[in-house]
Amino acid sequence: MRTTPLSLPAVLAGVLLLTACGWERAAAPGGGPQRTQGPGGTSSCAPSTGTPPTSGTSVPPGGSTDPERDSVKIIGLGEWSRTCDLFSAEFQVTGHETEPFTYTVTFEFLSGLGGVLATAKQTVPSVGPGRTVKRTIDTAGLLPQASAGVHVRIAKVRSVPADEAPAPAGPCPPSGIRVTSGDVNAAMGLRVVGLRLENCSTRAYHVDGYPLLQLLDKDRKPVTGVRVLHGSGGISTVTGFDDPPQAVTLKPGESASAGLMWRNTVTDDTPIHLPYVRVNAKAGARPVTVTPELDLGTTGKLGVSPWRKDEAP
Repeated sequence: MRTTPLSLPAVLAGVLLLTACGWERAAAPGGGPQRTQGPGGTSSCAPSTGTPPTSGTSVPPGGSTDPERDSVKIIGLGEWSRTCDLFSAEFQVTGHETEPFTYTVTFEFLSGLGGVLATAKQTVPSVGPGRTVKRTIDTAGLLPQASAGVHVRIAKVRSVPADEAPAPAGPCPPSGIRVTSGDVNAAMGLRVVGLRLENCSTRAYHVDGYPLLQLLDKDRKPVTGVRVLHGSGGISTVTGFDDPPQAVTLKPGESASAGLMWRNTVTDDTPIHLPYVRVNAKAGARPVTVTPELDLGTTGKLGVSPWRKDEAP
């Protein structure tokens, strides 16, 4: 069985310390931080003048071994509010693949002592080969007023081919359907995540049975040795998960749901962590790659429930 170890704690790909009156950047490895303060070294939250310099970059000894993380860098300070409740930083995504990819970046905002205050995600769609796209991430609605410095760092990067990226909003994909995944519900080692299929076309869409799944490792390579089971497969008892499949017809605007279930139990061997799942709503459907982050432990199995039509709102 091909296995992928659980991810190690994230190594900073870029970091800024947003202070109450200026900015601090990460120096090159081995050097100390450099800080610029406002006039007179005050600690007010008034916006600074001029253009802030870009940040440094920290990499592990010997260089980075994560191509996805290498594609994203924090490049500078954006703005902060006079009330100290909004900080922002600029970042850039550079396409290193041979086709357009969509990148989803998870950021962590840290206190001066290193504690995680909040997390935020941002998706940058369709970054072509050699192209660099700049964006801004901020703490809007995430942090209360804070007079101490706030770090922002890249915690995780996930990327999928642009033509396989989920499209939860915007124009309907050429396939006429949207396939998306929800947040993982976790309790006592049990994991459940929902899949949603929406018909956004102008004609009826038919499915009958289970979503077709291909499990992918961190390099988006297919993984063998993990059993994909129809129903719960004895993993746990969840209402509706073991119901028999039925034919489903979705009119335009209607949707259906299915679920994935697994446990992260570890008994021996190397735990398996599979970030990606390529989903076909049915045989012949265009694939969509979602990122449920399957921490399968050493169980070697994943349950999938059949498509069920959602009740009308």
